[in-house]
Amino acid sequence: MHFCILAFLNIFFSTENIYAKTLTVNDIEISTPFEINFDKNEIIDEGFTKAFNHLALTIVQTKNQEKLKKIPLGLIKGMIETFSIKEEKFINQIYYLTLNVSFNKKKIFNLLESKNIFPSLPVKKNVFFIPIILDENNNEIFIFSESDLFNKWNSEIKSFHLLEYILPTDDLEDFNLIKLNSDNLENYNFKEIIQKYNLDDYIITIIFKNGKNIRVLNKINFKNKIDIKNLSFENINLNNEKEILMFVKNLKSIFENYWKSKNEINTSVKLPLIVSIDNNDNSEISKFELILTNIDLIYDFNIYKFDNKNNIYRIVFNGPPDYFLKIMKDKNYEFNTQNQIWSIK
Repeated sequence: MHFCILAFLNIFFSTENIYAKTLTVNDIEISTPFEINFDKNEIIDEGFTKAFNHLALTIVQTKNQEKLKKIPLGLIKGMIETFSIKEEKFINQIYYLTLNVSFNKKKIFNLLESKNIFPSLPVKKNVFFIPIILDENNNEIFIFSESDLFNKWNSEIKSFHLLEYILPTDDLEDFNLIKLNSDNLENYNFKEIIQKYNLDDYIITIIFKNGKNIRVLNKINFKNKIDIKNLSFENINLNNEKEILMFVKNLKSIFENYWKSKNEINTSVKLPLIVSIDNNDNSEISKFELILTNIDLIYDFNIYKFDNKNNIYRIVFNGPPDYFLKIMKDKNYEFNTQNQIWSIK
């Protein structure tokens, strides 16, 4: 009798919200004139749509965002797990509302998969960024605050951006290093400058300006892997503020898409894994389930069998088994994989 009670307690209390891993969008702001036909529910619905669009901008690459622009409100509301009104106020006959909205990850991923879209993990990243302009016609180099591109780079920061750019200070030593290597910047590694900022990830952007034609060489280092990305643009006037801001927007979009591609989830891969854990320690069970809940590549999991010693979990993982084992090893869990049911060592 004691075993039955313990087992059912494990089932009800440890897995009640097991599927509720969410993707949360905070601080969605909506405002509207306070008029006779004011309807608060309509404003909240507008907030739901805005929150979904924000989420799409965060986890979906630009090339696929158009596919998500006309998702019906009813479908969006059906994917919402919870929402809360963070703040509401009236100022000068204007109603202001701030919402936090949590979407069910599984439902979001199912929608994206139905549209042949692979989402990306919404991983925020600080990145060291050095933009350099070489005017080939006038044989001039523009670095740090003497460059309008540098000064405008962080002027428009969007909340859905995953990359946060750390710009260098106007250091005379760094300035002279770049000047000294100006004839060979494509091969210069910038190591002396980068190491001062204690950031593992960086982007060096070298802009070769030839009239209104621009070639951009990007040295991108994410996760200790350097990639070279060459781009070209035509008819851009870097002396025009509006065109500089558009150029910054385009470059940031390219970098965001690149980072998303590094964190893409192949949701078409749904690997079922069967894992056993001792059920005599409720705190250990809760810890294990919390870890599973917070692993973004886990699509789903549940207890599908139990006995007087073990809970048997069925885990659906968006990736190969070796990667699951690596993730769990990083969290101090190792498994005996000799049998069909993996057990914790």
